Amino acid sequence: MKKNLKDKLLNLKERAKKQSSNFSKEELKNSTRIAKSATPKYTIDWYVKWVASTFVLAAMSLRGIPEYQETDLVLSVIGITLWLWVSVVWKDRALILLNGVGLLFLVRNLLELWVQ
Repeated sequence: MKKNLKDKLLNLKERAKKQSSNFSKEELKNSTRIAKSATPKYTIDWYVKWVASTFVLAAMSLRGIPEYQETDLVLSVIGITLWLWVSVVWKDRALILLNGVGLLFLVRNLLELWVQ
């Protein structure tokens, strides 16, 4: 009986694995149980989003090192500007507000650093 249950479980696992990669477009579109990304893929805004995120992460990796404060701010301004563009394309008001105000703060800090 145990062997029979093990065989059934393995069979179910194999079927589930095969089925998970074989969803039709209709199933993916109408399903509430299949995890899907909310943003479109492989469009210009998708690529810009990832480039912007890379700039922001690079800037964050330098944050707190006094010798690289200017580099941090420049990378942050580039990344947040790109994210602001993506926000506008997506018409996402929360992201527009966040990145717009963040960009103002960063530019103010960068100008202050340059004027010193």
